[in-house]
Amino acid sequence: MTTENPFLSTRDAVCPANLLEMAQNAKSPRVAIARAGAPLPMEAARDAAALEIMEPVFTGERHLIEAEAEKLDFDISQFEIIEAEGEEESGKAAAFACGEGRADVLMKGQLHTDTFMKSALNRDAGLRTGNRLVHIFHISHPDGGKPMLISDAAVNVEPNLATRQDSVRETVKLLGLLGNARPKVAFLSATESVIESVPSSVEANELAAWAKSEISNADFSGPLALDLILSPQAVDTKKLTDDPVAGQADAIMVPDIVSGNALFKSFVYLTGGCAAGIVMGAKVPILLTSRADPPAARMASICLASIVNAAG
Repeated sequence: MTTENPFLSTRDAVCPANLLEMAQNAKSPRVAIARAGAPLPMEAARDAAALEIMEPVFTGERHLIEAEAEKLDFDISQFEIIEAEGEEESGKAAAFACGEGRADVLMKGQLHTDTFMKSALNRDAGLRTGNRLVHIFHISHPDGGKPMLISDAAVNVEPNLATRQDSVRETVKLLGLLGNARPKVAFLSATESVIESVPSSVEANELAAWAKSEISNADFSGPLALDLILSPQAVDTKKLTDDPVAGQADAIMVPDIVSGNALFKSFVYLTGGCAAGIVMGAKVPILLTSRADPPAARMASICLASIVNAAG
């Protein structure tokens, strides 16, 4: 007999109303779905098209795409289908459609992530800009309130300082597009002190100093442990009330994929958070949807891509 884990939230993820409103006020992007002939990507396309936040461009096996649409009673006759066989060819077809300007957003469908990202990074696809690709999660609570952004929890495994600097720039940019004129950005470690034996604290200190000198429209602090990032009470107890970020962060920059992945899943599974993910740094926004994503997270991710695309 399986006992329910008491730490797990029973709340359902909710797509934030403000994201949906912003996306509906923007021009619907053409979203190239790599290998779309499967239930989850087709359901996402149907729901997003109904809300007028996406114009799907389907790539993959035509018979599978049409069969899945028919199961959902989804009339796709007005949308483009780019015929391609298998994961590799479908990923390539979607990436090239974006690179050639026939689509505005690249979205993962029924194919492995490594195959999908290989297609996006293909030099001939035309999506590379010279910037590093970085993943950002926008996580919102079911009851609303201020979201939390978490840096790369899905793409870069052990990002070097240059990659993390690009991640900071893209995170501040995304927060600005979402209406946060002066975001507060925290660099995560296990301590608020710089300790040589804790490399993430040294790196956080270095990154915070760099960010303060290079980015004028945000506040930065690091290293900060998670309690000092989230809890005003912890900030009061440890007497860091003069810190402009502690206890009120809008974004958490993590040192590696393990801490980022664990952190975002904690928000999702322990609070019922809705995690919208987007890859920045390419010619077009890239959506790395997962089979584990609930419909609300898929919808919120499409909203993010629409907002970013509208900004140009």
